[in-house]
Amino acid sequence: MLLTGDRAFRASLSKMEPHRSSLVVLHNAMIVTMDSESRVYGNGAIVIERDRIKAIGHSVDLLRQFGDVAGEVIDLRGQILLPGFVNTHVHTSQQLGRGIADDVDLVTWLHDRIWPYEASMTEEDSYISTLLCGIELIHSGVTCFAEAGGQHVPGMARAVESLGLRACLAQSVMDSGEGLPASWAVRTAQDCMQSQKELYEKHHDTADGRIRIWLGIRQIMNCTDELLLATRDTARELKTGIHMHVAEIPYENQLVTETRNVDHGTVTYLEKVDFLQDNLLTAHTVWVNSTEVGFLSQAGVKVSHCPAAAMKMLGFAPITEMLDAGICVSLGTDGAPSNNRMSVVDEMYLASLINKGREVFKNGVTDPTALPAETVLRMATINGAKSVLWDDEIGSLEVGKKADMLVINASTWHMVPLHDCISGLVYCMRTENIDSVMCNGQWIMKDKRILSVNEEEVISLAKRASSELLRRAGIKIPNRMNLL
Repeated sequence: MLLTGDRAFRASLSKMEPHRSSLVVLHNAMIVTMDSESRVYGNGAIVIERDRIKAIGHSVDLLRQFGDVAGEVIDLRGQILLPGFVNTHVHTSQQLGRGIADDVDLVTWLHDRIWPYEASMTEEDSYISTLLCGIELIHSGVTCFAEAGGQHVPGMARAVESLGLRACLAQSVMDSGEGLPASWAVRTAQDCMQSQKELYEKHHDTADGRIRIWLGIRQIMNCTDELLLATRDTARELKTGIHMHVAEIPYENQLVTETRNVDHGTVTYLEKVDFLQDNLLTAHTVWVNSTEVGFLSQAGVKVSHCPAAAMKMLGFAPITEMLDAGICVSLGTDGAPSNNRMSVVDEMYLASLINKGREVFKNGVTDPTALPAETVLRMATINGAKSVLWDDEIGSLEVGKKADMLVINASTWHMVPLHDCISGLVYCMRTENIDSVMCNGQWIMKDKRILSVNEEEVISLAKRASSELLRRAGIKIPNRMNLL
């Protein structure tokens, strides 16, 4: 099933006259490059050739050079041009479960709600769920995401290809632990590795290179050492990344110290078995001490900070300490049952405020300079690209990189006046300011209208699929409204 919002638009792209120039010039924009020099062009232009950036500079210069030969010249009327956001931790297959696990502890959340939900999913459910999640991601300016792990990667891949997004997809694997659904409890480490290798063979570098397959470890409480070490070695062999939930709650660290003979917890144990590598992306990473922050830094491990989900269930992650130690920290939303909102725009705002507020608990004094706007914006863009091992092609607007970018309309009541562009993007911007989104040189949203899929049709499918899925899983949501 292909859900297409504007078939004529897509057809016109494939039937462009052979002699027409493939160059597109976007001009009269404030361009925030997020490059190594943090360059911002007040009246800038960018030239796109197929899927890559060919030139970037001042409008007057690039219009003179390319204006007459370009196939399309677009006046952005002073809007802001920014690299696409990278969401480094999201469960796309959980989108149909939004609201099923609010206000419960993590173990209850997993054992009684999320695992029965995921175990009851079909591939078609995963496809619809990823479409729904992708729509929300696009509207919030995300052009690339790291899937935190689900059960039906082929369904995810089909949706990502239709949506036009870029993604690192991973299967959620577990081979031990309490509370697993019966169909999962029988899986061995060998089964887990074989299924992931097959997914890599089938889906890696597909969808015009927009899809990459990573290896997944759900969490240390549900994996044997055999699975850990096989994942480490296979990732090295395939030259791909590993996505893993790490040090989420104190109980996790307690269990590791009791069962794996180390003096602290998950990160200490992962360092002991040489699992910490520069291709590892750890999610949350809340309950770590200063020694473990050092381990992460020395190994080049990347960390996905999910402020909303952390505040809802986990606690304060030592983000400023990680950044001071040179760790690459990016931003994630987590899944819909954890966060309810798939907006990196919201996460930027929360990240800065939460980490400023944490200084009061840590030092007894406020520090308004903690996690400044420039740092937060880097976490959402270039740090995100580094976290998903794709910064050679995305994360900043630079010549030779992929054309993944956002058009932001700052002329709204909550962003005017815009005295400081960077602080405005972090502290004032809302999802509705995202006007248009381009990924891989193709518009996937224009004038707030998604072009790749039919939003209304996806929403209708999602409502029906969600109800049927919860019925199969036997999940009943508490009635807090006294409905009659």
